[in-house]
Amino acid sequence: MTETGSVEAPRGRPSARRDALSGLSDLRRVGVNPNFWYPVARSRSVRPTRVVATAFAGERIALYRGASGAVHALEDRCAHRQVPLSMGVVEGETLRCCYHAWAYRGDGRISQIPYLAKGDGRPPRGVRGYPVREAYGLVFVFPGDPEAASVTSLPEVPAFHSAKYKTMTYSRTVRCHYSFMHENLLDMNHQFLHRGVVGRLHPQLLGYETGPQTVEARYLFTHTGGKRNRSAGLLAGEGVGGRASSDVMTIRTAYPYQTLDLVPENADHPAFRLWAVYVPEDAEQRTCHAYGLLMIEKPRIPAALHVAWPFIRRFTERVFAEDRMAVEAEQRAWDEQGEDRNHEIFPLILGVREVLRTNGVRLRPRDAAVDSPGCVGLVPDSGCVSADPGTSAGPKPPGVAAGGE
Repeated sequence: MTETGSVEAPRGRPSARRDALSGLSDLRRVGVNPNFWYPVARSRSVRPTRVVATAFAGERIALYRGASGAVHALEDRCAHRQVPLSMGVVEGETLRCCYHAWAYRGDGRISQIPYLAKGDGRPPRGVRGYPVREAYGLVFVFPGDPEAASVTSLPEVPAFHSAKYKTMTYSRTVRCHYSFMHENLLDMNHQFLHRGVVGRLHPQLLGYETGPQTVEARYLFTHTGGKRNRSAGLLAGEGVGGRASSDVMTIRTAYPYQTLDLVPENADHPAFRLWAVYVPEDAEQRTCHAYGLLMIEKPRIPAALHVAWPFIRRFTERVFAEDRMAVEAEQRAWDEQGEDRNHEIFPLILGVREVLRTNGVRLRPRDAAVDSPGCVGLVPDSGCVSADPGTSAGPKPPGVAAGGE
């Protein structure tokens, strides 16, 4: 298999240099590249006058919506006594700390210290402010180099705005490294896990393509027996009749996001489309928050989808619960062993691991916080990232391409 280009469904064992025991850096110790837009909350949860506490890779972030309706994101600590600003009060476009009432503008600068007289000494700067954008019903922040935010595009999710589709939004915490989630969605050979809800499915890898930041796989799915949840058929566009069909599923990791399209037999467009991203919450990135947009094609009779909606939600939640059980078990094994002992043999997954490894950043070891207090969670190959709130918390983007509740 070459690093780029299209290949047919592979046969045989991959080369030894791709083996998990070949000496490649442990992917579970690689952090996500912060120089992309990442969702950290649903827009509807950031209501006027309310402050929401969230996080990205160990960086605590306070979100609030000002009087203008704009959402602001600040480092979740008061520069005075380090009390979380998420405990504070929104006043107009400012956020006031609940303790000594220091007030911050949306960019993190201090706007007022009420008990200081004019001319008294003041801190030279406030706290870090993050670039923020709202799209697809989500609040995105740019945790990396703020200068790169303006030249880095939000992910494209065209079906979200299409009148042909209705969107179901997911927001769930999963206790595993984000890479396990990428592997889970891309490797459809795990359908045995879901046999209780989808029956016996036979996934045939038709081929895949790899690139520096992408991996795309195409599968042919055939239902070969067993009891299939009725909602699975509705989701796949089979309609009320529940006809059996063979579906083509295309799954793509375009770092750091993932998409999945399912096209039923004899159809010329997807019955549903999924966009997903896995946002690390803790500094060691062993817990992530999965955000998903499932866009389902509207049937000829719109009321049919309205009736089926809760059943489709229940079905997808059950499938997700089974996936979560598996990936969290993988993480526990990694924790117990202290290293990745996977013996992966599927070239497609070896390919996505390489994409995640080469586009990610090195995680700082846990004990580095004591030895190098100026470092924060993500460390580029060139060294430590300054913890100064006025600087970036990540490496420059690689060519700036263009990443529960």
